[in-house]
Amino acid sequence: MTTGGAAEAPLGREVLRTMAETGASSAMVYELAPDAPVLRLTALSGIPPPVLDPWRRIALAAPLPVAVAARGQRLVWAAGHQQLARDFPRTAVTLPYDFALGAAPLNDGTDCRGAVVLLWPAGHAPELSDAERTAFAAACPRLAELLPAGPGPDGPLVVPVPPARTVDPDQALAAVDYVERLPGGGCALDLDGRVTMLSGSAARLLGAGVPRLLGTRPWEALPWLAGPVFEDRCRAAVISRRPASFTARRPPAQWLAFRLFPDGRGVSVWISAADDQEDPEARWPTEVMPLRAGQMYHVLHLAAALTEAVGVQDVTELFAEQIVPAFGAQGMMMYVADAGRLRTVGHRGYPQAAVEAFEGIPLSTANSPTVRALATGEPSFFSTVEETERFFPGLAELTGMAARAVLPLIVSGRPVGCCVLAYRHPRTFTTSEQQVLTSLAGLMAQALDRAFLYDTKQQLAHDLQAGLLPHRLPPVPGLAVAARYLPSTRGMDIGGDFYDLIRLDEHQVAAVIGDVQGHNAAAAALMGQARTAVHAHASAGAAPDEVLDRTNRLLCDLDPDLFTSCLYVHLDLRTHQACLASAGHPPPVLRHPDGRTEVLRVPPGMLLGVAPGTRYSATTVAVPPGAVLALYTDGLVERPGRDLDEGVADLATELAGADLAADPGILADAVLARRGARRERLDDVALLLLAPTGGGPDDGG
Repeated sequence: MTTGGAAEAPLGREVLRTMAETGASSAMVYELAPDAPVLRLTALSGIPPPVLDPWRRIALAAPLPVAVAARGQRLVWAAGHQQLARDFPRTAVTLPYDFALGAAPLNDGTDCRGAVVLLWPAGHAPELSDAERTAFAAACPRLAELLPAGPGPDGPLVVPVPPARTVDPDQALAAVDYVERLPGGGCALDLDGRVTMLSGSAARLLGAGVPRLLGTRPWEALPWLAGPVFEDRCRAAVISRRPASFTARRPPAQWLAFRLFPDGRGVSVWISAADDQEDPEARWPTEVMPLRAGQMYHVLHLAAALTEAVGVQDVTELFAEQIVPAFGAQGMMMYVADAGRLRTVGHRGYPQAAVEAFEGIPLSTANSPTVRALATGEPSFFSTVEETERFFPGLAELTGMAARAVLPLIVSGRPVGCCVLAYRHPRTFTTSEQQVLTSLAGLMAQALDRAFLYDTKQQLAHDLQAGLLPHRLPPVPGLAVAARYLPSTRGMDIGGDFYDLIRLDEHQVAAVIGDVQGHNAAAAALMGQARTAVHAHASAGAAPDEVLDRTNRLLCDLDPDLFTSCLYVHLDLRTHQACLASAGHPPPVLRHPDGRTEVLRVPPGMLLGVAPGTRYSATTVAVPPGAVLALYTDGLVERPGRDLDEGVADLATELAGADLAADPGILADAVLARRGARRERLDDVALLLLAPTGGGPDDGG
């Protein structure tokens, strides 16, 4: 993580300004990745960085506040934990503290670049005040302008909150003397939980010297504080900005009271001997707690996220992003059992030679801890190099890992795969950790099994879609053509958008684009029937309105309970005239040779498959050489909360600003990129560009 000079960096200064003007206690800035529908944590302030480990990368489709704000282009607000639990249960489970949250998209004026999340202390009003809302809205475009190209090489920018005031050395010494004279003892923790100041009396109460504790986290340095209570109460205090307290027992029998006082820079802790008036219910024998708070919430987050993971890659990435950091591992390997062999589906931290060495090994191989784990169904834990070498000679040297947990993934007695958590240094796995990791392996196995089924269905859907759409468009002299299709990112990944190009004779060509209602196999089947019908009627020489008339009668006879929009174009390359007929389809956009664009208001007509007696009409327009006629489906121009006409007008503006000399394929790719093809798509997208070149057969072609 980048911290040095972060408060002086332009983005860092803007983050602090946003917090000051909105009254927020914490801020997190996310940027939309350029190559995937993923939000990446870019900057944060006022919150312990480890808290955000589960949310360094967030899928744009995730049911989390920041993702909803980015994809919905709206403010998301939760006034407290109760509302958060109702609207965003996964977030509430992994952050079980009281605070208010607001998330808003970051736009650069034309497209979403990311999102920002602000937290307010517990007890905030049910709604943002007018001043807070105005300041929040004003900060978003400023933050968007300052977004870098992703997080730095060392991770997100960590912006420290400025100190409350400057203190000269004499005041500092006086403050230390003051603390030493008070009963009990005090220490200061930074946001990461590390001790930055410790009084001598506090060190004596804790049973450790000042030098030993400075720079450490108490729950890591002192075994009797190793349970989740101290860390969890620190997190609760910092996030809610409310004082917290608890009582813990220092062996053999001394009870100590801890009182925590937070702000945006860290936590002040006051420690004293617990008296008999302490509430017994607040006493935590912390040495019996199985996991640290950080591990516990990573586990909870993984369990919640696995219920929504769909593909094998999703499951693998979730494990790598949640459990690997939670248990301090430096490496991870995920295998699946496939046709009697192990196949790698994900890895982190392993040298490539080690990955390749185990790829595809038979399940009969002896010198492999993963094979043995799958054969026995029992997890294995190796704490040292010597222990690993005793059972599997050469493994530690090949992988560079000293310790490892090998977890078989079994469903109903059937081996699904195997997961390995690895460490570069010796590590002891406590009984509690072994139990938790074994339980997690059961969750992982079920999720991976479901993911295999999903991926198989996805591949089937992809093959079906590819079979129904044209494999290639016929070459037409005098006409440059580009076609693009993108499936929706939700559902079965199969839909009813279709297009086709039909060469009628030497000088005439027909183009069609359509959209069948729905995203399932029935929609795809009807799409195939509609495309075939249009192709047949066009090839038989029917006029554009007749093509739609006849196709409509056929679809009504089929009675599919699904409706289809369609736009049919008959283009004469000698006269450069296009005759268009529409059945409820979005209007095409014509870019003239001089760069002007025009939305062609073709009479819309009734959707196909609704009424058998419907008659359609046609419109003729000029499409000269150098012009581009854009046909598309509504998935390209629709956005939640926006009128369809606005989306069409935006598309026309983008085509007007495009390079006039651009190849239609380059232009199509630019349009999709500009209109957020990398983002979550709730609908399929089809785009067909027709560009007469004037180089037809009569021109010597």
